[in-house]
Amino acid sequence: MAEVVRMPKMSDTMTEGVIAKWHKKVGDKVNSGDLVAEIETDKATMDFESYQEGTLLYVGPKEGEAVPIDAVIAVLGDEGEDYEALLKEDGGATAPKTEEKKEEAKEEKTEEPAAETGSQVTAEDLGVTVITMPLLSDTMTEGVIAQWNFKVGDTIKSDDAIADVETDKATMEVTAYADGTLLYVGLEAGQAAKVNDIIAIVGPAGTDVTPLLNQKSAPAKTEAKDTKESAPKAEASSEKAASTESAASSTSDDSRVKASPLARKIAKEKGIDLTQVKGSAENGRIVKKDVENFVPSASTSSASAPAAAAAKPAESDVKTISLPTYVGEERYTEKPVNQMRKTIARRLSESLFTAPHFYLTVSIDMDNAMAARAQINEVAPVKVSFNDIVIKAVAIALKQHPNVNSSWLGDKIRYNEHTNIGVAMAVEDGLLVPVVRFADGKSLSHISAEVKDFAQKAKSKKLQPSDWEGSTFTVSNLGMFGIDEFTSIINSPDGAILSVGAIQQVPVVKNGAVVPGNIMKLTLGCDHRVVDGATGAQFLQTLKGLLEAPIRLLA
Repeated sequence: MAEVVRMPKMSDTMTEGVIAKWHKKVGDKVNSGDLVAEIETDKATMDFESYQEGTLLYVGPKEGEAVPIDAVIAVLGDEGEDYEALLKEDGGATAPKTEEKKEEAKEEKTEEPAAETGSQVTAEDLGVTVITMPLLSDTMTEGVIAQWNFKVGDTIKSDDAIADVETDKATMEVTAYADGTLLYVGLEAGQAAKVNDIIAIVGPAGTDVTPLLNQKSAPAKTEAKDTKESAPKAEASSEKAASTESAASSTSDDSRVKASPLARKIAKEKGIDLTQVKGSAENGRIVKKDVENFVPSASTSSASAPAAAAAKPAESDVKTISLPTYVGEERYTEKPVNQMRKTIARRLSESLFTAPHFYLTVSIDMDNAMAARAQINEVAPVKVSFNDIVIKAVAIALKQHPNVNSSWLGDKIRYNEHTNIGVAMAVEDGLLVPVVRFADGKSLSHISAEVKDFAQKAKSKKLQPSDWEGSTFTVSNLGMFGIDEFTSIINSPDGAILSVGAIQQVPVVKNGAVVPGNIMKLTLGCDHRVVDGATGAQFLQTLKGLLEAPIRLLA
């Protein structure tokens, strides 16, 4: 009888798995214990062995696809056996039928609008171009028409700036990108439109765009009203802008120069004479880029110097600095989020936004620890690191302060009597935290060998769930990167985490004299639901005493 094969839960934090590779294909014989697939979990890529026997009748997800826990990934049974009923009972369906349903749904969805509205009219059918409110900034949701530069009936070119739009960050030009007659203006100057709403239509003169507007969600304006009302208002605003700019210009009469309002505004702010600027748009019209790229010539600078001196005598010695235009290219690469990074993001977000964190920092005099380490490494079978010494000291200190070695479980607090120390390790895809179990009872050499073995397994992705489950406290060390001090997010459900900085040579006061010292800073991150400030401080005092007198670690 056919049986379904489900996505197994291969770690305590796994919610979905990715099929990294199938080792069997449909039609292959599968025996109990055969390697069926490799599954990428949130922490490692692991082998998935079959606990069933039979012929592989169905394979669901393809390689690289993510599948939730307990979802059907395959079916095993007798060769030729019908398994479709089994999939339907489980809420699934075979791939071909799924595709057929999608196509049928797509066809039905496509036919519905036609039944409701009759024949659809598109801009292509009428031979017109629809101009919508463009997205002019990454945070823009709507734009305000600051000014129309053309009125209904005007002939425009594709590079003409038909309007100036005020966004949430600046006033910018909207280019037509089409040749023809301005047939429709959707809103008046001063009115707002959402991004992608119709603001204008350009096409052959005399084209009736009413059918197109009736089926588009556009601002509540009719073509007749725009034709009658928008033209006088646009002309009036243009005349008002021209008169204002003409009055403001005292050094040259640039009001007759063809320029966009935005170009005039920038030129006024920079003190640029528009008569000296060469326009790049239709009929020599000056636009924003022409003003921004304008570099005054020597003759222009010398001619304008007397006027500038008369206007600002105190600044007569100021020189004009011309900066070359630098053209760069914005580039980026996007990669899909892997399972490990998804889990890191989810678990750390849950920890930070659920557990109320607070931090305590203490400075440790490491002179004695450095001397002790040098002596230990002369006889130890493996080299002992400062991180190994910290792990041992933390484990002993936790025995004296069980409140720090605790976990918040919602309706109760668990006080752990054993000390399992998680050691944060950076790997290529993210972060893993293998656990040194019962660290208080292990020697420094034992801890060192175990941590080195974990590091090798982590790099080669050979860690097993038993290696990273069950921590009661976590140590995160960035001292090898030269970091003085930092704070870490608690590795839930632990109640605390210790951040270890680098050993720094700094001046210290000993016996009333300033002498060179070796200082290391430790920062304890605490879950305030289980660890209070005084409790955390007392733990750090004990830890400080152990590290500054490391002989106590060997007692």
